[in-house]
Amino acid sequence: MAEQRFDGKVAWITGGANGFGAGVARRLAGLGAKVVVSDIDSDHGEIIAKDVDGMFVPCDVTSYDENVAAVEQAVAAYGRLDVTFLNAGIATGVGIGEDFDLGRYRLAMSVNLDGVCFGMQAALAAMQDRGGQIVATASLAGLTATPFDPFYGANKHGVVGLVRAVGAGYAGKGVHVNAICPGFADTNIVSAEAREALDSIGVPLLAVDRVVDAFMAAITSGEGGQCWYIQPGRPAEPFRFRNVPGPRDESGERVSEQAGDVQSTLTQRGAH
Repeated sequence: MAEQRFDGKVAWITGGANGFGAGVARRLAGLGAKVVVSDIDSDHGEIIAKDVDGMFVPCDVTSYDENVAAVEQAVAAYGRLDVTFLNAGIATGVGIGEDFDLGRYRLAMSVNLDGVCFGMQAALAAMQDRGGQIVATASLAGLTATPFDPFYGANKHGVVGLVRAVGAGYAGKGVHVNAICPGFADTNIVSAEAREALDSIGVPLLAVDRVVDAFMAAITSGEGGQCWYIQPGRPAEPFRFRNVPGPRDESGERVSEQAGDVQSTLTQRGAH
């Protein structure tokens, strides 16, 4: 089946100089979209932008003002913003014990979580009157415990929580907010040491195209607030979260049918 076309649509991609960002830029451009590539790596970012006949806008995602400025430049150049891929991210590289490094911790949290918050805020301002698609790169680390890298897990759990909340809040408003949650993939963020360790236990790396496929599935699904997990050998699909147990009275009986599912109730309130 032919992929949906994006003729006349405009996409903004952070972390677009390589990896998933570059892959999505090429896919969307091939389907007719105008693509604005953002990154702190200007050399590679310019190359990708030229490859896709788009525009490069430098952006340090840890800066709220630079996120806003990037969106403003995209809208000024092309008149609209329809798709946003908040993909910029770095490895954490520190632990909770003796190897803790405050500067590295602050940088990782700022890029991986603040960058998504700031980019989402800027994109929503451009989309709220016309609708659109926002996808953030989270990780399987945002869906499970990661004792080998607790802070990476923490910021990716933050992205998952933000996407689920904002996705519910904008349901019915024409803006669909989702996340993709890939496992270990063949990108620069996976170190040589990690690659060797994964290979020794037979864990394959995800191809970038598989992650791009999941991104495309997310933006054409018609849903929001979903976190699409991506694992080798499995079809990408939304992760099914268990609902939070509802409240009970002192005797252990349900308080009411309406309060029986706290998560569902709060989601419904946020969506209307």
